[in-house]
Amino acid sequence: MSDLLAELATAPGPKGSGRLRYGAAMALYHQGRLSDAALEVYRICSLLDRQDPAPLLAEAHAAAPAAPHQTAEAAIRDLLNEADLYLATLPGPGVPEVRAGLNHWRNGPVMAGDADNTVVDAHLPAALDALLTTHPALARAIAAAAPFLTWVTYEAYGPAIGEAFARGHAFASLIGEEAAVSAQDFDLGLFLIAPHILYRDHQHPAPELYAPLTGPHGWRFGPGTPLIVKPAHQPVWNDPDRPHLTKVGPVPFLALFGWTRDVQAPAVVIPADDWAELEALRLG
Repeated sequence: MSDLLAELATAPGPKGSGRLRYGAAMALYHQGRLSDAALEVYRICSLLDRQDPAPLLAEAHAAAPAAPHQTAEAAIRDLLNEADLYLATLPGPGVPEVRAGLNHWRNGPVMAGDADNTVVDAHLPAALDALLTTHPALARAIAAAAPFLTWVTYEAYGPAIGEAFARGHAFASLIGEEAAVSAQDFDLGLFLIAPHILYRDHQHPAPELYAPLTGPHGWRFGPGTPLIVKPAHQPVWNDPDRPHLTKVGPVPFLALFGWTRDVQAPAVVIPADDWAELEALRLG
């Protein structure tokens, strides 16, 4: 991976540099590390050795992979900084508590993880392309740190959570008990869900903040209550044991999440009789 990133970062100018960058871009694309939009930029530049792809990537709202020289520690600490700056812009309950936990634990030692996860490979590039249009610094920080994080597809719900969600989501803890930066009874991370997936009704003792970075997406707070469609960047705070459900729209759901206590207490699924209808629903 580092050799491909080095080739992708080849400086414009030398003869053949455009083709070298495009070859690396193709390889990264097939590994799920480069979006369609970014690949098209490198294709356009393949015959233009002197053309720097960076401004065209920005114009296309396309995120490129991390620079090869960035260390895991630098990338993760940069993401924590960008996450804190982003959370500081959000209104509502839970944000001060999550920021307090972030800043209490953020300076601990960093441990790089394993980014190998098929959901991340398939859906993170599209989510970051959407985020790049409004928050480019945060999008680039996530892209840079993602290869150094441990992405987990959670299995503790069992079959009640539904097959589509079980194989269509992943999360990575930035700060937590088994995270890039260690903490006690606190969890801050990234959560990714594939398009159109239903995250069925559930609840948990941990108070929880969602800061969605993409949208639209639907929410409800108990079986039988109406589905509320929300845009990106509108936080959701769940008090302890508050029932909640999420329905993803056409763009992959990417969010910062924060659990401020009781992080080891298990979540449980709440049965509802309209899941099939909601799973078939399309937002947007």
